[in-house]
Amino acid sequence: MDLGWLVPVAIAFGFLLGAGSAVAIMAAHRRGQQAVAVITPVVPEGADEVIESLESAGVVLDGSNNVLKASTGALGLGLVWNQALVHPELVALVDQVRRDGEPIARELHLARGPFGEASIHVVVRVARLGTRFMLVLAEDRTESYRLDEVRRDFVANVSHELKTPIGAVSLLAEALESAAQEPDEVKRFAKRLTIEAERLARITQEIIELSRLQAGDPLQDAKVVDIDAVVAQAVDRNRVAAEKHRIALVTGGHAGAEVFGDEALLVTAVHNLVTNAIQYSPDNSRIGIGVSHADGVVEVAVTDQGVGIPEAERDRVFERFFRVDAARSRNTGGTGLGLAIVKHVVQNHGGDVRVWSHPGSGSTFTIRLPEAVNGPAGPRFAPTTLGATT
Repeated sequence: MDLGWLVPVAIAFGFLLGAGSAVAIMAAHRRGQQAVAVITPVVPEGADEVIESLESAGVVLDGSNNVLKASTGALGLGLVWNQALVHPELVALVDQVRRDGEPIARELHLARGPFGEASIHVVVRVARLGTRFMLVLAEDRTESYRLDEVRRDFVANVSHELKTPIGAVSLLAEALESAAQEPDEVKRFAKRLTIEAERLARITQEIIELSRLQAGDPLQDAKVVDIDAVVAQAVDRNRVAAEKHRIALVTGGHAGAEVFGDEALLVTAVHNLVTNAIQYSPDNSRIGIGVSHADGVVEVAVTDQGVGIPEAERDRVFERFFRVDAARSRNTGGTGLGLAIVKHVVQNHGGDVRVWSHPGSGSTFTIRLPEAVNGPAGPRFAPTTLGATT
């Protein structure tokens, strides 16, 4: 062959080979896109608009229980995290409907946060959406349950505790009347009457505060809260009482952690723990308040060098009106509601509170709260598996 023709032939062959490869690649790309369109589920037309318009929680799932669409209400209630349903109870209902084909409506009590005993009350409806998808609707009924509980507890609290100081005030008033001609006795009864009146006012205020905690949802208008600032405010409120008994308040472990909730309520919770530690600590001792966070959990620990709590009574310290040392509580003005308020505040924030104690060696109360993280609906609880730890 003439060498002069060899170069043009090679160029033509290379061009044809390149064009053929390009055509093959484009065809493969089109086939891949078609396969992805078949495999990747798409929310049925109009479902997006319906889910967005729902005031209640709405979730659309594919055949593998992956969340394709979730309303703001579903994210706000914590039903969805990382494109999946959080609660196994919901997953079980979805699987049952997918298996049986019949819609289901159930009332469920679901965990509010990753740990702790607080819960939300929802009415859940699960049904098929077309042939490939599942629809989950949830209506929050927590508020109505909470109001019923507040009514019951308020009546129980008032009848249980207010009758004692009211009776004492009545008796002291009679004693004042009978001792009208004895100035020293009048002064003594008047002083005691003032103490009982102040105690009555404290009990009334704390019952109202506890009822308000049960009636309201602190996470409706919640914000990201700096836990170091919470501890600083709680300690400052107790400095005068601590200095009166020459008790040192020592803080440590400032971690820069943030939680999601109501700052004023969290300050009240830590303040009550520090107040409780002061009441049960000897003079010239110290109280430690430490902050730490790891694995999505923020902890605030208050440790004292007080009388400690007997093992048989540790499970009862968070009950309303329970006092480890009733005589000491009367002398210090304790109402027995401080730790109950702590428990409600912490549970309403999706956490829990624990106590370690040994008689004669002091006590440590630890508040555990989910760390705040940013998600599709703004700051929420951090996911954690620590709820089952002891």
